[in-house]
Amino acid sequence: MGKKIKSIAPCDESCPVRASLSLLAGKWTLMILFQINENTVRYGELKRAVTGISEKMLIQELNMLVEHKLVTKKVYPQIPPKVEYSLTELGLKTLPIVDQLAQFGLQNLV
Repeated sequence: MGKKIKSIAPCDESCPVRASLSLLAGKWTLMILFQINENTVRYGELKRAVTGISEKMLIQELNMLVEHKLVTKKVYPQIPPKVEYSLTELGLKTLPIVDQLAQFGLQNLV
């Protein structure tokens, strides 16, 4: 007799992988989270740290991360403007994922 084939649940709207990817699958998202990490980071620091990202895309990604409550944005009312970003409690929960990807990259790709 053959082995029973394990049924695989569809990745529909209730799929936890799909839900996670909807938040984390942007081209720059995990790199931004990796750069912020447990620190408070200014916009200019992020722009320099995430090489290759356009200013428009960085602003879009940061706004999306703030909207999804992964990152907080603090704006200081001064000239020149000072804006700082840090991870929320939810954002901090992504760090083990980012760390695993970094380890995989170090062991297999770099």
